Amino acid sequence: MDIPGEQNSVRPEAVLEAIRNKLALLPDKPGCYLMKNRDGVIIYVGKAKVLKNRVRSYFIGSHNGKTQRLVSEIYDFEFIITGSNMEALILECNLIKQHHPRYNVLLKDDKTFPYIKITNEAHPKLEVTRRIVKDKGKYFGPYPNAFAAQQTKKLLDRLYPLRKCKTLPDKVCLYYHLGQCIAPCEYKIEKATYETMIGEITRFLGGGHDAVKEELQRKMAEAAEALEFERAKEYRDQLIAIEAVMEKQKITMSDSMDRDIFGYAVDKGWMAVQILYMRNGKLIERHGTTFPYYGEEYDDFMTFVTQYYSDNPALPKQILLPLPPETDKEGEELVISSLGSWLKVKVLMPQRGKKSEVVGMAQDNARNSLDEKFRLIERDEERSVKASQSLGGWLGLDEIRRIEAFDNSNIQGTNPVSAMVVFTDGKPDRKEYRKYKVKTVVGSDDYETMREVIRRRYERVLKEGLTRPDLIVVDGGKGQISAALDVLENELGLYIPVCGLVKDAKHKTAQLMTGDPAEIVPLPRDSQEFYLLQRIQDEVHRFAITFHREQRAKSMVESRLDAIPGIGEKRRKQLLKHFGSLKKIKEASVEDFRPLSIGDKLAGDIIAALRDEPST
Repeated sequence: MDIPGEQNSVRPEAVLEAIRNKLALLPDKPGCYLMKNRDGVIIYVGKAKVLKNRVRSYFIGSHNGKTQRLVSEIYDFEFIITGSNMEALILECNLIKQHHPRYNVLLKDDKTFPYIKITNEAHPKLEVTRRIVKDKGKYFGPYPNAFAAQQTKKLLDRLYPLRKCKTLPDKVCLYYHLGQCIAPCEYKIEKATYETMIGEITRFLGGGHDAVKEELQRKMAEAAEALEFERAKEYRDQLIAIEAVMEKQKITMSDSMDRDIFGYAVDKGWMAVQILYMRNGKLIERHGTTFPYYGEEYDDFMTFVTQYYSDNPALPKQILLPLPPETDKEGEELVISSLGSWLKVKVLMPQRGKKSEVVGMAQDNARNSLDEKFRLIERDEERSVKASQSLGGWLGLDEIRRIEAFDNSNIQGTNPVSAMVVFTDGKPDRKEYRKYKVKTVVGSDDYETMREVIRRRYERVLKEGLTRPDLIVVDGGKGQISAALDVLENELGLYIPVCGLVKDAKHKTAQLMTGDPAEIVPLPRDSQEFYLLQRIQDEVHRFAITFHREQRAKSMVESRLDAIPGIGEKRRKQLLKHFGSLKKIKEASVEDFRPLSIGDKLAGDIIAALRDEPST
């Protein structure tokens, strides 16, 4: 696929190739797309009934000057799948107001979609409003079609004669004579009368409008049969207005609440998590991540959620999560109560209604993200074989088939770990991946950590006669390369080439270094060889971070037990071995501790401490 202006573009070939690859993966679904420039800034937001057709249209054929300028600045794009074109429209509005892209003109103002409101007054009335305030009124919407909202209000005004005036007049008005007002200005209206009408209007606007539609269709048919075409047209227009105003959408909720909505998908040992951010009731942004998982899928997903909020302390009012697979009601309530009490926020696992639908949208985006990842990997691996073969020429090596890459992970020196991944002929060989708990290094000393892990890995390679790599890749520059080479050559007598990948301020792969003293290899950043190294660095970093999260979670469990008086290291290990997890210890009874020779008093203290209850 040719990209307009490609010949005159200053974009590297790798960027253009990445755009072509992503265009090939676009889904046949409605949604919004976000165009980004070279700095990652969103420069345009659009919506589409079919994302594949709309986004591709920017990169084929001829365009006007504005579109050509836009396309020439696109370095990347992302998209969000929605359930309908209506949802895409509302999401587009929210995203434009959030990001203010320079190429968007429409929907930049502060105009919001209208709601239909039943006022909370002694004599309630119906009104269309664009503002939601905490006045105990009932709000329904939002409705992207303002005209349809007004038409539906008019219809409801005819069906239910609530008052129409802002202030009660001294005498009845025209609406009373038209049968559209019960005249509270003139007559005493019982509260039950209002409650009946409000109940019917609420059912109508909440989706129970089929009976009204059937009645209008009957009247339209009768009017047409009686040749009263004007009246039939009026009924038809009312039906069209109802259809337009009642179309379902999940992108905005009328309660103006801040929510984080999670969805996840798993396949081939990988998990994709999508977080939809709803602020003031409006979906404004999403965040997605993919990583390998090694335990039960839902347990690892919940670990991710808890880790996410331990690293991101800004909490919404509500968190929506998908239901766990094949979990009974008691299990669901346990997950909700434990996570909610830990975060001090309301956690829901909705099974029906709008909240359930928006969780489903997060799930759909997660599945699409994972599918996109695997299709990209398949395309990448074909080019990676050739890139692996040609990388040796840049490093002065005859052949590179097996690459072993290392990355260290710690947060402020806690739970230091390292990880190794293996790529053979440019493809990841996951059976060969290895994890390392750092044993001899205290604090965040990256050089000494590198020395320990390189020593442990290649002592084992020598001892067990394992396959030696053609190239070792370390995460870092001169210091890490020097530490690795010192251990290999001076301690183990191994002469294996070592190169380092240096990251820039944005934590992206920036330079390739090799040798001792290390020098920069002038590898073009838009080359397939550089892209292969970038993939290797991203993979080993993900692998290390995932392992570090597991260790931190385990450490948090241990620290909670260690904080209980009377529990030392020996008893902590004994408890975890016997019960299997902190959760099962918390759920145990005093009698369950007796096989461990733990008295009833200490058992009660343990249970109370874990449940945050005072012991008796």
